[in-house]
Amino acid sequence: MNSIDFSKSEQYTLSIRLSADGFSFSIYRPQIENDFSFVPYQVNTAYSMTANLKEWLSSTEALKYPYKRTNILIDTPRFTFVPFDLFEDEHQEDIFHYTHAPKENETILCNVLGKSNVALLFGIDKHVLQLLNEHFPTARIFACISPLLEYFTLKSKEGNCRKLYAHFRKSLVETFVFEKGKLQLCNSFNCKQTADKVYYLLYIWQQQGLNQEKDQLHLVGNIEKKDELLKELRKFLRKVIVIPTKNIPFDIQSLLTCE
Repeated sequence: MNSIDFSKSEQYTLSIRLSADGFSFSIYRPQIENDFSFVPYQVNTAYSMTANLKEWLSSTEALKYPYKRTNILIDTPRFTFVPFDLFEDEHQEDIFHYTHAPKENETILCNVLGKSNVALLFGIDKHVLQLLNEHFPTARIFACISPLLEYFTLKSKEGNCRKLYAHFRKSLVETFVFEKGKLQLCNSFNCKQTADKVYYLLYIWQQQGLNQEKDQLHLVGNIEKKDELLKELRKFLRKVIVIPTKNIPFDIQSLLTCE
């Protein structure tokens, strides 16, 4: 945090990430590439997210300054998306509950994703939302999947091939298949072993009819045993590419890239 001049906080962007297994925030100034800081926070898993959030907000001085822009990312598996042409605001809860059972004390929010041309609906705890609105009344709130979808949509338009993107974090792999900016598949699977990751990625590749010589597989995120994974995948696919990342969650990085 030494590089951040809080007397100039209104020149910076604050991005907060909330997950059940930990919180974090980043502060950066768009005009200066290296004027950037990232701070993780270990939550107490015995407490609710609301209780952890109260403690974090009260004890973290950097979160009390005014910023030019505040982004908040919510890590949740409770999301669904709808082609924007078919989306109607007044029915967003009904649409969400087609794919997710109603949950007590949950509010449904919507991210309108212009690059992807979809409305992404996601759930957030009402008490968490209230706390966030009190402390950051002008913040933009996103599901973590939203900036990933926007970033991959943008990148998938480059070149003339179809692309499979795999985002790795701990034991979860999130996958996205695109054809020239149009989303064909969005799915995720839990696995820890390299052999299982190879199996699932190649299964998706085959099911989507991707070309082993022409199309591309892009890997990004926290990739355990990366060299081993690449070696196995490259036995079957010609174009396997690792997206370079900074030492921050890729959903935060992609959010900043898409702004």
